[in-house]
Amino acid sequence: MLGKREQDPHATVHFRADRVSRVNGMYFFSTRENTLEGPFPTRDEAVKETEAYIRRMQGNHHAQTSALNG
Repeated sequence: MLGKREQDPHATVHFRADRVSRVNGMYFFSTRENTLEGPFPTRDEAVKETEAYIRRMQGNHHAQTSALNG
């Protein structure tokens, strides 16, 4: 995926790794902040919660940007 994140000085290639892992029969997902979220009973539930987490983080970012811009 070629793209530029806000904090990146130039567009670069970013490789997406599988964020979901299984530990002792339960599923977790990892974040950019280097945390493990979970546990979830199924992989599908972990994937669903990963997507919800990303939406929340994007919403928080947009709210912070709006607050700074006035």
